[in-house]
Amino acid sequence: MTIPAGAFIMGSDEAEREAAYGLDEGAYGHSITREQRWYADEPKRASRELPAFSITTTAITNREFAAFVADTSHRPPDVDAVTWASYGLIHPFERTRRHAWRNGLPPAGRELHPVVLVSHADAVAYAQWLSRRTGRRWRLPNEAEWEKAARGSNGRRFPWGDEYLADRLNSHDNGPFDTLPVGTFSAGASPFGILDGAGQVFEWTGTFAGSGRAIVKGGSWDDKGCGVCRPAARHSRPVTLKHILIGFRLVRE
Repeated sequence: MTIPAGAFIMGSDEAEREAAYGLDEGAYGHSITREQRWYADEPKRASRELPAFSITTTAITNREFAAFVADTSHRPPDVDAVTWASYGLIHPFERTRRHAWRNGLPPAGRELHPVVLVSHADAVAYAQWLSRRTGRRWRLPNEAEWEKAARGSNGRRFPWGDEYLADRLNSHDNGPFDTLPVGTFSAGASPFGILDGAGQVFEWTGTFAGSGRAIVKGGSWDDKGCGVCRPAARHSRPVTLKHILIGFRLVRE
């Protein structure tokens, strides 16, 4: 999908952040995201300029990643119990098993789901392989590129508009508490036609946050509310993390 050159609104203002906290409080029945100031470090809402770029319409799928694994013998997406425990996440290790690959192949029936359990380096390695295969340079989008693609130019709070509509994304509000085939929610497309820009899985970006961390965007299938699913929302994760909530999409130069 080609995103045209020009200005777009990036970041959020106090009204958007307050609305996001309200969504979370209504869904969870507590104020943890507000108390922990989850959205406080979003850039101040302002106009930004970007050159034109192309970005994949959806996150990279298990099927697409499988071609890379088969061609390069790159380690398949997986994580062991000790490593998973070291992350200190709320999801039990057993929940990772439905996403883990076996014998170099993705789980049956999940070929069109977004690939997860991939580190930042795994995503970069896939981009480098795809660049060699196609003769075009592929890379992770930076935060600004990802946000423009997901929300359009006019600073809407969600890909489809300012109102949160739980039937337009894969979140824990209406979803199965699991990944789904990419592009399932066509009504949730951004003005540029980008799919799954909210919910489904968080996505690695090429923007780093220091201390071995990178920015992830987008929200995921286990979020509800869904303040964190807004394209302006952001947080960082360790680049070595292999999470069932994180995948990626790519930009082509």
